[in-house]
Amino acid sequence: MGLIAGGLLSGSVLWLLSGLSAPLPVPWRYAGIVAVALLGLLREVGLVPLRLPQNARQVPQDVLQRSLRRGALQFGFEMGTGVRTYVSASAPYVLAVAVLLGGQRLHVAMLAGIGFGVGRAMTPLARRAAGTGDRWDADLRVRIRTITVTAGAVLVAAVGLLAVRQF
Repeated sequence: MGLIAGGLLSGSVLWLLSGLSAPLPVPWRYAGIVAVALLGLLREVGLVPLRLPQNARQVPQDVLQRSLRRGALQFGFEMGTGVRTYVSASAPYVLAVAVLLGGQRLHVAMLAGIGFGVGRAMTPLARRAAGTGDRWDADLRVRIRTITVTAGAVLVAAVGLLAVRQF
């Protein structure tokens, strides 16, 4: 629940900030989104060495030690915002830029934030469902590059189609 609430907050804040890009012509904004999506894909493929802006630390352990239920909610919320933790993939940044420059309605930004929170929740849920964490970790190490590059390519295609639709 905390992951989704955190993602919802981030999507809403990005939507509020998106008003700052409103004076820019729509074609410029969508060109910016496509450029960031392509840059993200090139980074994931390894062609462009680019450090992502992130708070390179984890949520402190003491968050969970005070009260397990409240701590889990706070931990999830902080993870869901994407602000206080590692975000190693380019896709969330592309999504953030798309919300920021896309000029979408509030519900679209909120759904994007919820999607980010749900996406962050999928990893621990999938690991738990796999039964043995060690096997899941090994499988992920083998497949992570394919998953990341495929997700990046799908995101570039989706953003490209959205941009074409706007022109």
